[in-house]
Order: sequence, then C-alpha cells, then structure tokens
Amino acid sequence: MARTQGSRAEITGPLIREAALRLFARHGYGAVSMRQIAAAVGVQAGALYAYTPDKQSLLADLLEDHMRRVLAGWRDDARLDPVARLERFVRNHIANTLDSQETVFLSYMELRSLTAENHARITALRRRYEDALEAILRAGSDAGVMRTQDTRLATLALIGMLTGVSNWYRDGGRLDRETLMRSYCAFARGAVGA
Repeated sequence: MARTQGSRAEITGPLIREAALRLFARHGYGAVSMRQIAAAVGVQAGALYAYTPDKQSLLADLLEDHMRRVLAGWRDDARLDPVARLERFVRNHIANTLDSQETVFLSYMELRSLTAENHARITALRRRYEDALEAILRAGSDAGVMRTQDTRLATLALIGMLTGVSNWYRDGGRLDRETLMRSYCAFARGAVGA
C-alpha cells in the first residue's frame, strides 16, 4: 500500500508541494530526501511518485509554477508614462516577492540545482519577466525621462534590488508595505535617473 490510509489525492498533492518547498528553502535542495518530504506530509515515500516522477521534477515544477504566476500577475500598460509603468512594476514585484518569500528564495538559490533542460525552461520564463522591465526602461530612455547606459544591466540590477526585500522585510516591522513600496519606487526612479 503506497498511500497512507485516509489520504486523498486532491489534498496530498498540494501538501507534498508545500512540504517540499518548505524543506528545500530551509535545508537546501541537495540536503532533502524524498523520504523527508514524505514524512513531513505523513505518507509513505513510495506515495510521492504518484504525484511527481522524482525530486528534480518537483523542484522544477515549483520554480516553473512560481514564474508562471509572476508572469500571469504582471500587466503592463504601454499607454502610461514610462515612470508610472516603472512604479507599477516595482509595486507588483515587491508584492509578489513578499507574498512568496520561500518560493522567491528557492528560485534564486536553487536554480543551480536544476538539470540543463529544466534550467533552460525556467530561465526562459525569467527572461520574459526581465524583458518586461527592460521594455519599460527602453521606453523611458526613448522618451528622455530615464537615463541608463545599459538597459539590460539596469534591468538586472533593479530586479536584484527589489527581490532583496525578501531577505530582511517582515510584516509588523518598522516599515509598513506602503512605505516600503514608496521608498523602493523612489530608489528605482533614482537608479534610472527619472
């Protein structure tokens, strides 16, 4: 019997993903076994394979789902002023980052643990997201309201800065989210000379 008596597929599958995410983020992908994931969920190790072919697929699926949610949640509006578009991007990125801290951490720290094929798939999704910000910076440069010597470098630097909030920000701390977002909008404008 692979599945623990009383477990249900529609409940067990999401629990496996949550446990894997938590364990990978806390201990690192390489240090976590399928047995540990199964134990965290309360199922036998063999039951995991009804939900995922292997640990690598589980990691890749977690990272892909995260990037697809990020891409689905971002809507640019090219009719807006480039500075307003930049501020919308900053707010959206910070909100996503703070609402998915473990997944964001995992997607930066464990990208290296992916096979070449999975790495290429995830980085292609990340590139689409980066391209969205780069389009805003190019529009700002073309309109003369932003100054960047290298829009690609500025894109990566801004995303790195924005993602960094997950390392230190905690709800209930000195800054509320709105103050944080206003400050980061100002930082982003300053970084691109807007």
